[in-house]
Amino acid sequence: MNLEIQKYIKEYVDRMQAKGITPTIEQINAHLANLIHNMNNAPKEGFEGYSSSEISKVLYEPFDSDSVLQFNSLTSEQYNQMPIFRQVKYLLQTLAEHEIKLTAAGFLPPSLVKVLYPLGVSEYCIDSGLNKLSKEADSNSVTLARYITTAAGLIKVRKGILSLTTNGFKIMNDDAKLFKHIFEAFCLKFNWGYFDGYKSEQIGRFGFGFTFILLSKYGDLKREETFYAQKYFNAFPLLMDGIDPGYGTVINYCESCYSVRTFERFMLHFALVEMSRERRYNVPKFITKTVLFDSLIKIRPHKESK
Repeated sequence: MNLEIQKYIKEYVDRMQAKGITPTIEQINAHLANLIHNMNNAPKEGFEGYSSSEISKVLYEPFDSDSVLQFNSLTSEQYNQMPIFRQVKYLLQTLAEHEIKLTAAGFLPPSLVKVLYPLGVSEYCIDSGLNKLSKEADSNSVTLARYITTAAGLIKVRKGILSLTTNGFKIMNDDAKLFKHIFEAFCLKFNWGYFDGYKSEQIGRFGFGFTFILLSKYGDLKREETFYAQKYFNAFPLLMDGIDPGYGTVINYCESCYSVRTFERFMLHFALVEMSRERRYNVPKFITKTVLFDSLIKIRPHKESK
């Protein structure tokens, strides 16, 4: 990049001197600023035709009104199609009736866990009978719902008692505000690596908005999970730097991490994708976006910079 800039400046100075004009430092800087502006706002193939400036907004201010990503309001019926939304809402409604005493280990009581679990994403080991649902730690979806509700600032724990916060009580019956709180908490505050042992905290959560762009563009057709993973790491290759999987290849390890976190542990909980696979070792998953995805998320086209 530095060589390209030096070449650009030299060519500019040479053109001006050929006209008998020696440009000032101010003129050179202004010309350089124009180059950098054009470079940052030019569409890039690796970013699916979006510019570096647009993707930067997606990465660091994804919910800003100027972002390529736009989120629509849904009906209550649509919000209640989301497993994690149903779990969170039931938990808040229960707490509105009475506070909940946690177990000695700090978990939700088993009786509540057994009500929350069927509202969420099904878990093979529980539904198949391999594991028994007897406590919160047996279900990732129930634990996730509690963590996200806490991260969203809707519930609090004091001396082993779980209760609503003031904000939780205020928005619990406003489905649009409730969704916004838990969705943004998941995207921006929750550690996506909490349920796994992958050696990166960034993969998946970093650039989650870019995955929305990919799904909006390609998600009508059933595609293997690796299709999205490859495009994700093509856009953000530095996420693979320094990864030592200990077994297999770095790319396979990173693609697996991305897929598990993005599709199984994020989008399924919000009913944004459908995922199909055979339950055999090393069989790929196939991903399609849902009708709910298109109702919720709209992607603006690349905007040419002036």
